Amino acid sequence: MSTAPIHVSIVVPVYNEEANVAELLRRLVGAAQTVGKPTELIFVDDGSSDGTLAALKAFSSPVVDVRVVELARNFGQHAAVMAGFTQCRGDIVVTIDADLQNPPEEIPRLVAEMERGYDVVGSVRKDRQDPLLRKISSKIVNRLVAKATGHDLHDYGCMLRAYSRDTVRAMLDCPERRTFIPALAMTVARTASEIEVGHADRFEGKSKYNIFSLLRLNLDLMMGFTSIPLRLVSVTGMIIAALGLLFSLFLIIRRFVVGPEVEGVFTLFAGLYFFVGVQIMAVGLIGEYMARTYDEVRGRPRFIIRHVHSQDGEAA
Repeated sequence: MSTAPIHVSIVVPVYNEEANVAELLRRLVGAAQTVGKPTELIFVDDGSSDGTLAALKAFSSPVVDVRVVELARNFGQHAAVMAGFTQCRGDIVVTIDADLQNPPEEIPRLVAEMERGYDVVGSVRKDRQDPLLRKISSKIVNRLVAKATGHDLHDYGCMLRAYSRDTVRAMLDCPERRTFIPALAMTVARTASEIEVGHADRFEGKSKYNIFSLLRLNLDLMMGFTSIPLRLVSVTGMIIAALGLLFSLFLIIRRFVVGPEVEGVFTLFAGLYFFVGVQIMAVGLIGEYMARTYDEVRGRPRFIIRHVHSQDGEAA
């Protein structure tokens, strides 16, 4: 393994991306050469079940250091990135997804922006190639996280980002199991910037995120960095209580004016179902926070590294 100083570390979490590996490697090596400074590529195989790991282990390059971090099983994208952080040697650490939706050719621009002295440089996806519903939900979550972290960045969901070495160390010192790295970085960073980057459809294959995994990711983002969901439930409860009181007064007055009647029974049932639904949602939300607290109390590792493979054949 090379002991020369490394200026840039590029961390790539990979999970069942066999169809993308060849093109991903080619473009990442090209981007590293464009940076023009000592660079290492760190691929984190997150428990792939196809030929991804074998393809990564077989790759070597004369122009960049390449290491493959093999996790014991699938721990999730953000845990995989944190595992990659433990192996970084660069002064600047860049993260990027393996699906090639974010072009590796944008990496030199991120590095150049970092060299102006920022702790974090984010990216804003230009002409984003995602469904409309996903774009809308991202905008809502981005606003909530920006308010919670105090950094008004516009696209926390894009993994094409750059961090200083000190910021990476600070994130590694944060022990929580469920985390969202772009937001976590903004809680420890002092200065931040962002640039517009290109965005494309997946090169090959399908997204590993379905509606349930996206929901879980957004819950991790909101619940891990803000108590806004609990506050929203509290406010909703107060509003419903006020509306219920007003409706009760209305029914009492109507009873004296109109007399006994049964036409409003279905209206009362509809209101009752609504109130019960809100109560169940509130209990579920509190239960979600408690479950996350329980996960943290158990103190289990957020990832387990099985091997670290280097291009000179060594394995740790």
